[in-house]
Amino acid sequence: MSTQALRDKIAVITGGSSGIGAACARAMAAEGSRVVVGYHQGLDRAQALVAELPGQGHAARHIPLDDTASHRALAEWIRQELGRADILINSAGYTRRIPHADLAQMEPALFNEILLANAGGTFSITRALLPLLQERGDGLVVNISSVSAFTGSGSNIAYCAAKAAVDTLTMSLARVFGPKVRFLSVSPASVDTDFVSGRSREELAKKAAQTPLGRVVTPEDVARAVLACATHLKTATGTRIVIDGGHTL
Repeated sequence: MSTQALRDKIAVITGGSSGIGAACARAMAAEGSRVVVGYHQGLDRAQALVAELPGQGHAARHIPLDDTASHRALAEWIRQELGRADILINSAGYTRRIPHADLAQMEPALFNEILLANAGGTFSITRALLPLLQERGDGLVVNISSVSAFTGSGSNIAYCAAKAAVDTLTMSLARVFGPKVRFLSVSPASVDTDFVSGRSREELAKKAAQTPLGRVVTPEDVARAVLACATHLKTATGTRIVIDGGHTL
């Protein structure tokens, strides 16, 4: 049951047209927030999601990770059209499945591409929106990270390195921009989405069965954790919220 805990808040969500980002958009809107659904190639998905969200004033915006000029333009559009931003959820990312031992396939250019998309893009978007998030003194940035950041096990070594960078970025920004803005990482294990091409539901279920809780992490699980960062974890900043079903145990 909605408590409208985020009424009058404005939440910006990168990668918001599908998967974790879309689940976050639904959760934020259900609690009264106006939502900016960021997308890269999923314009139709983003527009369909905006149309189904409860409440009014939602919008879809093109937010590619590798275009810093578009991040500055986004901040200006938010200031002119919405007046402020209260919550930024960095959900957009990119990976591909490459065995860690296959360094021939993990060429330096690909490594840098994955690092830029997942860590550099997160930094650039956060940097662009930070002045808006600071203005009311209670801003929040939630970075969707991964247990890969501290286990070193994931879709490829570049992705692990990128998520580790995101976690350290979260900690560093929290240290210098509090109390006006809090920064948190939400770190799931493998989530039931199509983010990693070629990963089957059966594979996810097999891995989950070996964890203490024995269940696959869903996009809605991640969205509820993000929502808790905004509504309940008011004294948490600069840390990670691990929601992996006990995978790392």
